[in-house]
Amino acid sequence: QVQLVESGGGLVQAGGSLRLSCVATGRTFSSYAMGWFRQAPGKERELVAGISRGGSTNYADSVKGRFTISRDNTKNTVYLQMNRLKTEDTAVYYCATPRSIVANYAAGMSYAYWGQGTQVTVSS
Repeated sequence: QVQLVESGGGLVQAGGSLRLSCVATGRTFSSYAMGWFRQAPGKERELVAGISRGGSTNYADSVKGRFTISRDNTKNTVYLQMNRLKTEDTAVYYCATPRSIVANYAAGMSYAYWGQGTQVTVSS
């Protein structure tokens, strides 16, 4: 079965950087889109960034220019580089992937498999 394991969360001051990683196992990694979501307390889970199997990317407006999603198919890993972090970026971040090879990587509803999440806390 598909398994996703995130790492790299932590506590950082506003303006700082973090890089999240997610290793996927259980199927051919390169054939599927990958995404990063986040959920802050009292808020709905939102799609932060998605990357297609071909490397095309999509970002939420709130993170454009600050976050970068990338993938390394040789390592079955997707990354989220987060720069110029703000206190409002504080949330649990989840790695996710769709069930279908042809899923729309830019649509949150496409995603079906989730990691356990990693906490990112940005202090002022």
